[in-house]
Amino acid sequence: MSDPLLSWLTDPPRTAGDLHGRGIHLADDRGGWAFHGYPELAASARRVAGSLAAQGVRPGDVVCVLLPTGFPCLSSLFGVWAAGATVCLVPPPAFAAEAEYVEHTAGILRQTEAAVTITAEALAPLAARVLAAAGSDRAPWIWRDDGDEIPPREPGELALLQFTSGSSSRPRGVRVTWANLEANLALIRSALGWRAGDAGASWLPLHHDMGLIGCLLTPVSVQDDLWLMRPEQFIRDPARWLRCFAVAAHTAAPPFAFEYAARRLGDRLADLDLSAWRNAIVGAEPINPRALEHFAGLAAPAGFSPSVYLPSYGLAEATLAVTVRTSGAPAPTLRVDTGALRFGGPVTIADEGEFASSVHPPSDDAADGWLIGCGGPGDGVGATVVDDRGRTLPDGHLGEIAVTGPSVTSGYHAGRTGSTRFLDGGIRTGDAGFFHRGELFVLGRMGDSLKARGRSVYMEDLEAKVVSATGIAREKCAVVGVEGTGGTSVTLFAEKPEGAWAEDATLVLRGALGDDVAITVVTGRSGLIRKTSSGKPRRRHMWEELRAGRLKDAHVLETAHVTTGRPV
Repeated sequence: MSDPLLSWLTDPPRTAGDLHGRGIHLADDRGGWAFHGYPELAASARRVAGSLAAQGVRPGDVVCVLLPTGFPCLSSLFGVWAAGATVCLVPPPAFAAEAEYVEHTAGILRQTEAAVTITAEALAPLAARVLAAAGSDRAPWIWRDDGDEIPPREPGELALLQFTSGSSSRPRGVRVTWANLEANLALIRSALGWRAGDAGASWLPLHHDMGLIGCLLTPVSVQDDLWLMRPEQFIRDPARWLRCFAVAAHTAAPPFAFEYAARRLGDRLADLDLSAWRNAIVGAEPINPRALEHFAGLAAPAGFSPSVYLPSYGLAEATLAVTVRTSGAPAPTLRVDTGALRFGGPVTIADEGEFASSVHPPSDDAADGWLIGCGGPGDGVGATVVDDRGRTLPDGHLGEIAVTGPSVTSGYHAGRTGSTRFLDGGIRTGDAGFFHRGELFVLGRMGDSLKARGRSVYMEDLEAKVVSATGIAREKCAVVGVEGTGGTSVTLFAEKPEGAWAEDATLVLRGALGDDVAITVVTGRSGLIRKTSSGKPRRRHMWEELRAGRLKDAHVLETAHVTTGRPV
């Protein structure tokens, strides 16, 4: 097999002098780890490939994998590739209601027209309901490791269908070729300074691009060790992930992971051994530099350095990584005047500094308005900021981020379209940002903004203001904006009992939005904030559910007026 990412499936290398070789350490539910070497994994993948071939799967077919992180999932992923087929990793059921999960997942399977859907025996009834909802008369195939091995087949052009998380619309399958994948993995390894014999650690879900490409395929592509957990194992015990960094050098995670670990562990972070940790690519959601500093301060006695953080920017339509800071100098931080933001116009910088560590939680003033630099474009990547007409803007001007290069994919599967547009061999991302001294600073999705007082206001920025004013956890609140003929309104959803904090939140939103925007506060229990499979708030979905009266136990505290506009 000619592709270097797949050649190990034929002849996985063994490490000289090491009886076990290298491979993947999977977290079990007893606090231990189960090691599976690459030769074992390759043999299992060849048997899965034999079973798929016996069912008529041909090179170029799409095979969906509906399994949680574990050996069957890994065996299936590489087994699909050994069969020469295209893989689509489908999110396993997590916290969503079953009806919502079936509808969402059926939409994925309907687009893929999968030849086979692989699942586990325990998930087979649910998978069958998903297939039926997708209009398929096929039964799911229950993974087993008893097929006849076949030699790996040559792959077609398409490696995987990577479905977007669906934070602003229904998910779309991004067509990722082997050439896209190889280019992006090379970019990531270069940014990390990956050395032979390094190891990684991750808890990110494998159906998400950062979990699959950034955390799993990066070490697999060079046959190095990986410590791999399921997301719920991290939630139960974040210290378990952190203990990996006594030996592991690399990871990737959203900033939420560091905020959560700091809140759960506090001063106990100092008791860990983090001395081997060299790099943590941080992305997938807006980055609050002060929250990262708080974790770094608490973890400093354990050997953690702020230089470990590599803030980055990427998206599935560009395979994954677009910009990643390289190790070395501290990341620059800026505080921008959000009240003066105008698309296409200059960004007013109110303050400028360098990333540092602090053992104290971020204060209201320190947390509000700060952005962190996400590095420059990786090797072979072109990243610019453009105006409404696609003209490149100079440094310091707010516009839409545009990307070109070998990692840019060819588009969405089945003719789908979205806010990210594929134009002239590149993409207009739908994300707003600006360059400053060669560093990209990202504000958020353009679809997650509205106009107030003649300027752009971003939902992530409003959420940061609410967090600063009320102390509510970032993941426990979400802001949704609506623009329409009935006026402009903003709704704050919060997983918190009503109290004086709601008045503080309303005041800070009023200060940011002015008197012409209606403000509504909705409270509820855990689960009120609907999220994508990667943890981002599904803003439009929540607004639609609220209007339809389907948000059970939600309590509306304040409504200035009702609007029939369009959610951003």
